[in-house]
Amino acid sequence: MAFYEKTLESQEIYNGKIIRVRKDKVELVNGGTSIREVVEHTGGVGILALDSQGRGVMVRQYRYPIESELLEVPAGKLEPGEDPLQCAIRELSEETGCSAQQMISLGSFLPSPGYCKETLYVYLALGLAEGDSHLDKDEFLAVERIPFKELLDMAMSGKITDAKTVIAILKANYYLSEGKLPVQES
Repeated sequence: MAFYEKTLESQEIYNGKIIRVRKDKVELVNGGTSIREVVEHTGGVGILALDSQGRGVMVRQYRYPIESELLEVPAGKLEPGEDPLQCAIRELSEETGCSAQQMISLGSFLPSPGYCKETLYVYLALGLAEGDSHLDKDEFLAVERIPFKELLDMAMSGKITDAKTVIAILKANYYLSEGKLPVQES
């Protein structure tokens, strides 16, 4: 049996700066109908940058939706049609001031496909060169350098809860320990 849902009607609920929300009526595989609420987002990137001492270059920032600070990998939103690698290079520089000799794709993932149409791409940045960050005018964060082993422990113990950061750390650990990843760019 093939699973599918056919869109019968679509209504835009909200169209903002970062997301678009729509409510769709769909036909189900059994012929019935249901309502689907969909958040559309252009996607983004996350970069686990490791310095020459094996420390992750992380950012700590306040996240309004959860009313708390989070420790995260540098990250950012893709512009429509933007290449994820170019976005990763830009965001790493903007948030940390670093550039990398090597940007290794760790693949992509769907953060919450039950309601959100978004793909996130993660990269491992190696061979860092230092520079000055140039944050957006509404962006406030602190750069922290944390040994990779400590980041791995924090991801596994739940001290790091941001999904893109946990995924980037775990995929980087696999890459660094196995020397390869079965990666396919979307």
